[in-house]
Amino acid sequence: MVVRVKNEIKIDESFYKVEEIRQLTNETFSVRLPKARFRFRAGQHISLSIQGDYQSREYSIYSGENDENLEVLVKEVQGGYFTPKLRKLKPGALVEVHGPFGKFRIDENYRDTHKHIFIASGTGIAPFRSMVRTYPELDYTLIHGVRQGDEAYDRHEYADGRYIQCTSRDKQGDYHGRLTGYLKEAQFPTDSRFYLCGNSDMIFDALEILKEKGFERDQIHCEVYF
Repeated sequence: MVVRVKNEIKIDESFYKVEEIRQLTNETFSVRLPKARFRFRAGQHISLSIQGDYQSREYSIYSGENDENLEVLVKEVQGGYFTPKLRKLKPGALVEVHGPFGKFRIDENYRDTHKHIFIASGTGIAPFRSMVRTYPELDYTLIHGVRQGDEAYDRHEYADGRYIQCTSRDKQGDYHGRLTGYLKEAQFPTDSRFYLCGNSDMIFDALEILKEKGFERDQIHCEVYF
């Protein structure tokens, strides 16, 4: 976007050109933008809008701090207003980005000394991919609850044994059933740090399960999508 300020012309730095819409499933895609002038911490989110449109949405950042691109993960809402338009954008289209926002990130005091348990439903996996890409030596387990096996977004990027997929509608995952069912059966080190991201029902249920297992609230960090 070009703007004029006191007879000077400059580029509005909140606008970015779309480099790629990367389709991951029939419903889910990522939006890749140039990152040259954007700085963030893994786990934060941005506000995104399409040039000329009056609506915006917030998305967790899907890329790592040191990646060449700024990337967000999006699930298209059938019959929705915003996400179908976003998916149809072509390379070169302009979007407006504001942020980064939020304090959902790994506590530096525990990053290199503790086990990190990432618990995500659906596209709530986005901040955890950012964290893993930013800190490749991190000791983590990622537990991902989805409906079907094909929703294991970029699974190949996670080391063997660190990604556990829970599928509720087919048996393609590592665990057949809801993510909360897996949590009830799982055992975790007593000093684990938990990070929850996704829909509110999953987060509230997971909090109760972890509480019943004896974990304290200050061991658990949450990012609620809806």
